[in-house]
Amino acid sequence: MLAADVVGFSRLTGVDEDRTLARLRALRSDLIDPTISVHKGRVVKRTGDGAIVEFRSVVEAVRCGIEIQNSMIERNAGLPPERRIEFRIGIHLGDVVEESDGDLMGDGVNIAARLEGVAQPGAICLSEDAYRQVRSRLDLAISDLGETRLKNIAEPMHIYSLQFGGAAAAKATASAGTATAAAPGLSLPDKPSIAVLPFQNMSGDPEQEYFADGTVEDIITALSRFRQLFVIARNSSFVYKGRAVDVKQVSRDLGVRYVLEGSVRKAANRIRITAQLIDAPTGLHLWAERFDGGLEDIFDLQDQVTARVVGEIAPKLEQAEIERARHKPTESLDAYDYYLRGRANLNRGTRDATEEALNQFYQAIQIDPDFASAHAMAAWCHFWRKVNGWMTDRLQEIAEGTRLARRAVELGEDDAVALTRGGHALGHFADDLDAGIALTDRANLLNPNLASAWFLGGFLRIWNGEPDAAAEYFERAMRLSPLDPERYRMRAGMAMAHLFAGRFDAASSLAEEALRHMPSFLMAVGIIAASHALSGHQDKARRAMDHLRQLDPTLRLSNLADWLPIRRPKDLATFADGLRKAGLPD
Repeated sequence: MLAADVVGFSRLTGVDEDRTLARLRALRSDLIDPTISVHKGRVVKRTGDGAIVEFRSVVEAVRCGIEIQNSMIERNAGLPPERRIEFRIGIHLGDVVEESDGDLMGDGVNIAARLEGVAQPGAICLSEDAYRQVRSRLDLAISDLGETRLKNIAEPMHIYSLQFGGAAAAKATASAGTATAAAPGLSLPDKPSIAVLPFQNMSGDPEQEYFADGTVEDIITALSRFRQLFVIARNSSFVYKGRAVDVKQVSRDLGVRYVLEGSVRKAANRIRITAQLIDAPTGLHLWAERFDGGLEDIFDLQDQVTARVVGEIAPKLEQAEIERARHKPTESLDAYDYYLRGRANLNRGTRDATEEALNQFYQAIQIDPDFASAHAMAAWCHFWRKVNGWMTDRLQEIAEGTRLARRAVELGEDDAVALTRGGHALGHFADDLDAGIALTDRANLLNPNLASAWFLGGFLRIWNGEPDAAAEYFERAMRLSPLDPERYRMRAGMAMAHLFAGRFDAASSLAEEALRHMPSFLMAVGIIAASHALSGHQDKARRAMDHLRQLDPTLRLSNLADWLPIRRPKDLATFADGLRKAGLPD
């Protein structure tokens, strides 16, 4: 039995009841219920902010709990603590009594509920009976909490707390409160390497969190333009947000020599950025500095921070290259503010957050019609709606996404973000893979440290019939962003490459790993169904197809080419053959 509830639900609803309930409904529909279904669970009862769920095995219950908790780490990234939805989960193996209406009663249910009550936010508590079933079958980082007295349970119980973190990591390896490395002990690159950690928001206003994050993201982007540097992508460095950080561990986790950390204070029309640069392997502070100015000076202050870092870790860089790295995304602070809010929402990835992000990018464009990156990110919102089956007027949205993408690359010929997102969107909307590949390649020349350019360029190469080249792009992206919350998408790309190459078992394994991190990931489910069917695992293929039909009942063999822009006929035929054998209708 698994019991779960929301930490501080009354407090959250007291602050903003409508938003909290809407977010909880969205979590149930696109995360919790699909994850339970994948692991063959049955919701016995809902308890307002929680649920009691029955599983066929403890292993499936624990895997389900891990996926939900890991996904919540990703979805809460960038949100202030008072707006985060966090779950406590308890899992127990025990006897239950089934009532005539299907409800379950007995100690098995009661103990699971009591275990949930003593779990820490974001953690999972296991009874000793449950722990014995999984300790040799799952690679888990467990804290032994010893004998614990549970409310209304006569005898003390020996319980264990499952500790995990780093939403992109496939397994738990960290103790509570520390970041998890997807690849610990990465070797240092052959060039100066740096990770910029999330800066602390010192404004006293949690709503300004997006501004602090956006400021740091722009500093990362500016540093990334120097090809003589190796810069960790934002998605990996932001795994450490809100945590006490050991810079030496960060160095080992990410494979970097230097770490930049600091704070941002925005008050009225003034802004202050403080920053300190650390030689991470030794812990030596190289410098600490404060940068002050008016809000209209924000881009200049970011450039000052960047120049100070570059001057310290790569002093031989040419001044001309430093000047080339200076880039104002827009002259309008209001447009920039909407853009930062949109990026923060898009990173959450949910349907509601994506819709909100799209509106914010449109507002940025309305204020500054020449804002290239805002056009590109708006186009990418439409792409994300398309690939997840969220479009309400498909033809209109595809036309609009194409328009936005073309405008983005027209305006942003020297903007790597605009070229990457716009080029990728064109590959999907306009069936123009050649143009998309050329644009992402140009983005890589402009910014060789932009992980998304490598990652999205890899997908375009898969659709273009170049699976081996695509694999190299994904590997480069994962080295630039080893803790990326979007690693599951990179794994799905690798899985598709294996599928097209006829390596069906490898394809299903990678796709299943991706699905464990995002149970509503339609593409991963399709790969699983097709690869299992082509390798003769018909039962597994049918189960995957049932899941696919739940996520998108409109998908058919006849419209498969409209879903993914697969150019090479034999690749499309392989995918279609697998899906047909798995049970997808014509």
